[in-house]
Amino acid sequence: MDILKDFIYVNKDAGIDALKKLKKNWIIIFTGIVYSVLNLIIFSIIGRVFTGPLYLLSGFIALIVSSSFISDYLYLLSNVVNYNRVTLQDFKEGFAYYLRKIYGVFFIGYVINLLLSFITPALGNLVVVLNMILYFSILILLNPLPETIYLKHYSPWESILYTIEFVQENWLNWIIPNFILILLLYLITGNIITDLFTTHLSFNYIFKPFNIIFYLIGQLVFSFMMIFRGNLYKILSTSTRRKRKFMNKF
Repeated sequence: MDILKDFIYVNKDAGIDALKKLKKNWIIIFTGIVYSVLNLIIFSIIGRVFTGPLYLLSGFIALIVSSSFISDYLYLLSNVVNYNRVTLQDFKEGFAYYLRKIYGVFFIGYVINLLLSFITPALGNLVVVLNMILYFSILILLNPLPETIYLKHYSPWESILYTIEFVQENWLNWIIPNFILILLLYLITGNIITDLFTTHLSFNYIFKPFNIIFYLIGQLVFSFMMIFRGNLYKILSTSTRRKRKFMNKF
């Protein structure tokens, strides 16, 4: 019974606060269009400039660009969740704010993937099963990694370790509401979030009124979900069930 009460308490608190913050900082909904257009322009330039001998550099540049977009969005979320405000200056500063930490996380992932590539050939047909297990394990155990990056002051490796520990301690309060929100987003937009560092919903660039309105509705739900996640993470990472029970009495 205490577990159920705690579940209702933290999600209600995080949800109500997320609605208030989204109402005040509604401009964050439009970041999806901005990122989509910037992605199209920048990656078109990369494709044209880095050809021939320079092609090998394109992957490195593309990763930095992707990391900078993630950094910017997490910085905006940090300002909304922590200070209930987001400005144009925040948007400008965000591209480099968490860049080193995010790139560090990607580098760790690359090293682990490289080590696994030496092991998987010996597994034969079991490789497919192993990849599925690893994929879903990462999707669950590292699900709140974006929140750890912008709400905690840890190194890339420490962020990964803390995220796993956080999920182990708060799996019920974290996994269930996030699954419900992802399912809701899928039912409304047809988009399913499978990337830990999703910054926006994809835009099809067919500029018809219905498409734009439908896209903004999806971005509205997505933005609420991301702010809700930040609120929920703050509550769970700075308190225990016993402490929340005590505070709820007063």
